[in-house]
Amino acid sequence: MKFRHLLATTGIVAAFAATSTAAQTLVYCSEGSPEGFDPALYTSGTTFDASSHTVYNQLVEFQTGTTNVVPGLAESYEASEDGLSYTFTLRPDVQFHSNDLFTPSRPLNADDVIYTFERQMVEGWNGEYFNSMGMGDLIDSIEKVDDMTVRFNLTRPEAPFIANLAMDFASIVSKEYADAMAEAGTPEMLNQRPIGTGPFNFQDYQTDAVIRYAANENYWEDDIPKVDNLVFAITPDASVRLQRLQAGECHVMPYPNPADIDSIRSNTELELKEQEGLNVGYLAFNTTQEPFDNPVVRRAINMAIDRDAIIDVVFQGTGRVAKNPIPPTMWSYNDAVEDYPYDPEQARQMLEEAGVTDLSMNVWAMPVQRPYNPNARRMAELIQEDLSEVGVDVEVVSYEWGEYLERSSELDRDGAVLLGWTGDNGDPDNFLGVLLSCDGVGGANRAQWCHEPFDELILEAKTLTDQADRAQLYEEAQVVFKEQAPWVTIAHSTVFMPVRAEVEDYIVHPLGGHIFDDVSLAE
Repeated sequence: MKFRHLLATTGIVAAFAATSTAAQTLVYCSEGSPEGFDPALYTSGTTFDASSHTVYNQLVEFQTGTTNVVPGLAESYEASEDGLSYTFTLRPDVQFHSNDLFTPSRPLNADDVIYTFERQMVEGWNGEYFNSMGMGDLIDSIEKVDDMTVRFNLTRPEAPFIANLAMDFASIVSKEYADAMAEAGTPEMLNQRPIGTGPFNFQDYQTDAVIRYAANENYWEDDIPKVDNLVFAITPDASVRLQRLQAGECHVMPYPNPADIDSIRSNTELELKEQEGLNVGYLAFNTTQEPFDNPVVRRAINMAIDRDAIIDVVFQGTGRVAKNPIPPTMWSYNDAVEDYPYDPEQARQMLEEAGVTDLSMNVWAMPVQRPYNPNARRMAELIQEDLSEVGVDVEVVSYEWGEYLERSSELDRDGAVLLGWTGDNGDPDNFLGVLLSCDGVGGANRAQWCHEPFDELILEAKTLTDQADRAQLYEEAQVVFKEQAPWVTIAHSTVFMPVRAEVEDYIVHPLGGHIFDDVSLAE
């Protein structure tokens, strides 16, 4: 069955590649399937690539290849002196896409912006990002000044607010489309048949196989996309992705196997782009469950895991051991923090003193490759071997990617989960606040860790405007994190992106997204 599916998918890709002489078609061999196409509902980069980076725009956006915030659907904005309100002036005549279900009757206006955020402020909204960042508590109200002007009123100053609005959850959706689908009794179409203002129109999705997009000829940017069609050929196996890249069946692939890096470098038909990743990979305990509610036990598990061996075996020289929950390239990184040594004898003794014997636990391993973890199954097996040396029996478990993300966020999740993060806005709060705050419990905070001394530091840091003052608080927060050890911090990785030689102007984005609107193919 799997072999027949592979042949079918390969045929689809080859068919698209064959049409490139008539119309340029860029094929991206993506590593997994999107959970859906409404980016406000999810946190996965795989989903954002298929939605917010193709179909949608935000009020402000990150310039591709940098963390610089530039105008997006808002041509300008102004902050009040007290930092409690931000007023955005929208671009005129920005057109939404259409499909066979809906044709817009008007361009983008303030109603769309207000709807985009107010739907996320409704109690019970299941948007992990919005909730984990405490955006519902931050935004007091959103005011329509006029059709092309929107004002956000905040409950407190928030230093990263503008950068946060450039993130994927803040992608602007059409209120008119949402109303039409609600009236038709099919509100789920927002998540299945997305309509935005972005560079590509969504065409169709064959589940777990292929996503098709067409260039938006009415795109508001100065230049419409350089290719006529964009195809995501979903290819979970990195070896198969590379075979397709070498065969010319796709033009860009993410997350090559570390063992293939040298051969890719030597292939004259390929170009290997690389960049130090703004990321961290970690193992998160469920700190609400015994015995992982005890920091001593968590510290012992840290000391039982040989992370240098993980770097050698899993990353094969393409990563470095992580000691903090933010990457070393980020401002406020506290290099003075002392890491836990690899010391299984001390770990065994600490577990015994904590009264922990005959411990059995699950370690969750992701089913897909991520920039911060090229092989989660192998990593989990190495952790399993290490923990067996200190008397801990580990079972490695996994689930389909969407289910993995959903189940791993549950409050009563068992064991410890392998996950990671690539920064979304270049601000430390995007790691420390989203992944480790009390607001994130039950969502992006997979450790379910709510520790008041830590939370007070990061909440205060968000209210300050001076970066040096903020950095001092974040440095203190990293010390608290290390003492409490809600994670085993494992690795920061280098991101590699192989492309075919005919691909022009593809830029590796530090925030992890794969962005294609300026990419073209040489004749």
